This record gives sequence, C-alpha cells and structure tokens, in this order.
Amino acid sequence: MARIALFGGHGKVARLLEPLLVADGNEVTAFIRNSDQAADVSAAGATPVVADLERLDVPGIADLLRGHDAVVWSAGAGGGDPARTYAVDRDAAIRSMTAAQQAGALRYVMVSYFGAGPDHGVPEGDSFFPYAEAKAAADEHLRGTDLEWTILGPGTLTLDPPTGRIEIGDRSPGLTATVPRADVAAVLAAVLARPRTAGRTIEFTTGDTPITEALDALP
Repeated sequence: MARIALFGGHGKVARLLEPLLVADGNEVTAFIRNSDQAADVSAAGATPVVADLERLDVPGIADLLRGHDAVVWSAGAGGGDPARTYAVDRDAAIRSMTAAQQAGALRYVMVSYFGAGPDHGVPEGDSFFPYAEAKAAADEHLRGTDLEWTILGPGTLTLDPPTGRIEIGDRSPGLTATVPRADVAAVLAAVLARPRTAGRTIEFTTGDTPITEALDALP
C-alpha cells in the first residue's frame, strides 16, 4: 500500500483514477478547490482535502504532502484566464515539486499533454498558448529535480469509453490522436505501480497494445 497525494482531485481524470488506486490497495488524498466537491471525491474512495493551490506557499504544500509516498499532478486552471493558467499550471505546479522534495514524497507523476515542450509550436496569439507555455516550464522544471518523476503526455482527451489499449510515442497514420480519459487514468495507475517508469516522458494515444503490455515493453 502507498499513500498517494492527488492534486486536481475533482477533475475528470482524477475521479476515474481514484477508485483504481484504492482498488490497488492505496490510500488516496485528493486535494480539491472547494468543499462542494468533497462528496464526489469520497464516493470515489479518496479522502478529500480542501486546498487553495494558488495561495499556498511551498511550506504549506509540504505540510499537506508529509507522510505521502507519491504525488500526482492532475490540476489545472482550465484555460480562459492566462494569468490564472500561469499561476496554477506553472507556478503552483513548480511549488508542489519543491514541496514534494521537502516532504519526502519522492515519486511524482505529472499529467501533461502530447507535444508539450519549449518547441510546442503554438502561436503566441492562440488561446492555448499560455497553457502550452506553462506546461513546458513545469515539465522542464520537473525533469531538473531529483524526484522520481514521470511525465505523461496523452493525446486529446475524450469522454469515450475506455479501450484499455494505447500506442506510446506515435501519431502515425491510422492511429487516432485522441485518448479516453478513462484510459489516461488507467495509465496513471499502471505507472504508479511501475517504479521503472521514473525518469521517463511517456506520450501516448489510443492504439492497439494493452496498457500494461505497452508500459512493460518500454526499453
């Protein structure tokens, strides 16, 4: 059993992930923005904790993370407000990494997106640009830490039923660039159960290979 801290605990992916982690015998603390979300998180088997990531400093986040073994960052501002996007998706995410180091929660899994990075190619005038810049900065910061990090880069998220099958690092013809959120949750759970995925950026879309087989086949 591991104690797992989940930022963005009321998000669509998170609520699919929580029961998977609990079924694997883990204890899950889900950080949420307001108490109205607590009932949904409890129903998924996690323990809800209200935390304002935009206001919490590093020591405050570290206090939340003490006693946990792993951290999953699935939080986000949700777009629309560039200032808030940078505040959450970049600044708060980076603070959480420093806090995880201070708290000894050394396993850290970041939910990013397929194609994230300094060369993301999103034009500055595009409404997606602040998110792309924020994720590029957060991902690069994470790679420079001594955390046992994994960055997941799923394709475009959908609400389709899960397929249980992915393709890692490929958007070749014939493969969709999308992936159901339920499959992203399954990949998260599988990665947390596989320490050897630490130090990797894993980009994936819906494909033909069962999730566990695809991860176990990584060199």
